Amino acid sequence: MGLESVFWAFWYILPAYFANASPVLVGGGPPIDGGRKWRDGRRILGDGKTWRGFIGGVAIGTLVGVVQYFITPGFYGDLPTAVKLAFLLSFGALFGDLVGSFIKRRANLPRGAPAIGLDQLGFLISALAFAYPVKTLSSGQIIFLLVFSPFIHWGANYFAYKMGWKSVPW
Repeated sequence: MGLESVFWAFWYILPAYFANASPVLVGGGPPIDGGRKWRDGRRILGDGKTWRGFIGGVAIGTLVGVVQYFITPGFYGDLPTAVKLAFLLSFGALFGDLVGSFIKRRANLPRGAPAIGLDQLGFLISALAFAYPVKTLSSGQIIFLLVFSPFIHWGANYFAYKMGWKSVPW
């Protein structure tokens, strides 16, 4: 796989990366689960998953995709396809993050506790699955993203921690 292929893999997944990272900045407010608990007596998702973060993250990721379209229109085809793809990547990323939070609550992990693999790859796998019907990557590009996304995720979280946007560096 060449450098150009690596670039396009990152370009493709960029809306999901932005969507997954932005709730730290735009989130807050009422939690998605409304404070409700699951059958096990633990919160469904927890206070860290809010409607404002979810909707804001999807909006920011989708906006990133629109900007990408105007920078490289041939990559996405037409504007409606670019918007659809960016929305699906963004929604998929945050849906995957919610699934991860649900799993972490079932495992009795507290809010903010690290779950190696789940935290770094759940959003990515879900984003790729949601976007698959519109546009996908080669298997080599997907493997590349699966290998390198954890490092990007850890770096972004550490940066957010250093900026004071997160209380923990993971």
